[in-house]
Amino acid sequence: MRKWIAAAALLAPLIVQAQSWPQKPIKVIVPFPPGGVTDAIARITADWLTPRLGQPVVPENRPGASGALAAELVARSEPDGYTLFSAATPQLAVVPYVQKINYDPLKDFAPVSIVGTNAFALGCNDRTPVKTLTELVEYARARPGQLNFASPGAGSVGHLTMSLLLARAGLKMEAVLYKGGGPAMVDVIAGHVNCYFGNYNELIPHAGSGKVRLLATSGAKRARQLPDVPTVAEQGFAGFRTETWNGYVAPAGTPREVVERIAREIAAGCKDDAFVSRLDKIGVDAVCSTPARFAEAIRDDLALWKEAVAAAGVKAQ
Repeated sequence: MRKWIAAAALLAPLIVQAQSWPQKPIKVIVPFPPGGVTDAIARITADWLTPRLGQPVVPENRPGASGALAAELVARSEPDGYTLFSAATPQLAVVPYVQKINYDPLKDFAPVSIVGTNAFALGCNDRTPVKTLTELVEYARARPGQLNFASPGAGSVGHLTMSLLLARAGLKMEAVLYKGGGPAMVDVIAGHVNCYFGNYNELIPHAGSGKVRLLATSGAKRARQLPDVPTVAEQGFAGFRTETWNGYVAPAGTPREVVERIAREIAAGCKDDAFVSRLDKIGVDAVCSTPARFAEAIRDDLALWKEAVAAAGVKAQ
């Protein structure tokens, strides 16, 4: 009885706090500089939440170490609902395998909601004589070690997606590393590099001009933006799927009522045309998941990207 009373006494302040939350501005830590997709999603979501929570939701950019610095800051923050993390797949499911980190992606965070997801498109330049993924596999198999692919950095999701595909196809292609997707696309278009797995908005403009042929997309289903491009899974690689998600997480121990309140408000966004349209304009499909579904996605993707990192041969720094 005494133990029960003691436990209740410890929980009481948290329950009262959750019931009165929020009473001051809420910080959203963004792991990259302003201007990218993760930053845009953080700001779109913060704009949506501010009037619904009755307090300013303020994004704060804390770039560094591929997002690990921001993740660690949030993991060590007070679990009071006033510090959130606009996390992307790399910080919670890729970075743990490619560099030393001071946080546990499963134990140190309380998942709130996946806001949106985006898969990738595989494109090859017009000098590479293939029009489908099947043709690329056959062409590469007949020319072992002669083809290459662009990567926007070692351990990037584009690099890992291509490496995973090559491993499952039993092929080898040389990775040509660049500092970002922009320089990578320049060399693909110029014909210096055969192929590139990148974001839709990087490849679609050049596909329209005929400089790049789109062979496949990496999602579980066809991309709404590219309905005529079959998925990798449709072309002989059943179960193949890579995509990135962006969502909000809180420090572990944040009151459940607070987590569920934020998740409900975000979920309402997916029923709002203006919110969905803002995400669509940056190539992101609105999801607005439950906390439980987000937790499941993190666990699943830790296994997926572990396989991809091994296939790419990326070693932890």
